[in-house]
Amino acid sequence: MVISSAPGKCILFGEHAVVYGQPAVAVAIDARIHITLEKSESGWLIDGMQFDKQRHPHLDAMLKRMWTGDGGQPLSIRVESELFGAAGLGSSAAICSAVAAGLLHIRGTPADELPLSGIATTAHIAEAEAQGGRASPIDTSTSTLGGAVLVSDKKESQAHWKYTRDLRIDGQRRTWEVHSVDLPESLTEASLVIGFSGRPGPTAQMVAKVANLLANHPERMEEIERIGNVTRAGTTALSLGNLQAVGIAMNECHRLLQGLGVSDADLDRMVDAALPSSLGAKLTGAGGGGCMIALTTEPRRTAEAIELAGGRTMVSQLGAPGVRIENE
Repeated sequence: MVISSAPGKCILFGEHAVVYGQPAVAVAIDARIHITLEKSESGWLIDGMQFDKQRHPHLDAMLKRMWTGDGGQPLSIRVESELFGAAGLGSSAAICSAVAAGLLHIRGTPADELPLSGIATTAHIAEAEAQGGRASPIDTSTSTLGGAVLVSDKKESQAHWKYTRDLRIDGQRRTWEVHSVDLPESLTEASLVIGFSGRPGPTAQMVAKVANLLANHPERMEEIERIGNVTRAGTTALSLGNLQAVGIAMNECHRLLQGLGVSDADLDRMVDAALPSSLGAKLTGAGGGGCMIALTTEPRRTAEAIELAGGRTMVSQLGAPGVRIENE
């Protein structure tokens, strides 16, 4: 039996603008997906039930790439999640990363020798297959590497380049440069409070909404570029441990995302409730539902304010560990 885990993620800066070549930064959070794998004499099982490929496309894509394609013995798989479901916190990416690590360990790879770039690549391809060919590597890279990850269409000077990922989407080759961002010890003074609206964020709908806005008003691409500039400034502040500047960048990102029409009343209400006790607050992910985040040195006070505004909360440090084997 092998138990592996990988963290969820929050996008700190750059959502939506990343679709247009601008950078985005995500941080791994303390809430994790835990995967238990063991060989099964009763056929393929998930959480004790017969494995249904249609219900679990991400798992199916991973197994095809790493196990069943080699005639591997059936497995019993158990999935335990500490994340809010369908909330834009990267649960499918965490599943892919944790399954990849677990399968490698079953086949003999030591826990301290997991090939992280290979896991991230395989997880990204599997996630794209499960999602109809579309997926950015930001979720799978953050779940695999942990810490803070910056993704851009070019190598960025504010971070440490790790690897290049490419994928053919709608007949065109798309390339991303994946970086890690240093997180100084001073950042431990603050926490992220994540507030969930209770409604999933309709990612495809929100991405299409921004695309239509820009098609009809090309001059508004300037706002996308401003999000990119704020992301680069926020990344520098993050690597320097400047909490005040990180919060300012978060606030500006939220204001720009509001202007693009991807926030909603629930998210804005939680952001407004968090601001008096926070350094910065914003929606995270696609918007239109899902989650917001607040950077704060008073996490209990901030969480209570978000809950009074109707949200469900969890608290995390910035930059949790990446994928790992748990039962060593």
